[in-house]
Amino acid sequence: MTTEELTSNVLLALDEIRPFLKSDGGDITLISIDDDKHVKVRLEGACISCSVNQMTLKAGVETTIKKYAPQIETVVNIM
Repeated sequence: MTTEELTSNVLLALDEIRPFLKSDGGDITLISIDDDKHVKVRLEGACISCSVNQMTLKAGVETTIKKYAPQIETVVNIM
């Protein structure tokens, strides 16, 4: 998968999860993909102060991204 395809797939994954985040007053932005394996995102809105944002990041965001781009190893939230 090329870097462009990888970026496109990660963005598709974020588009899939975004409606769930927005329904709770949050959002998410892709910051970068490093070495084609490590994704940095920024949780926004209500997600910033949500007590379960790490669970959302791992169980929701990371799982969805890996569905679209299995080679991704980590997904981290950048404040």
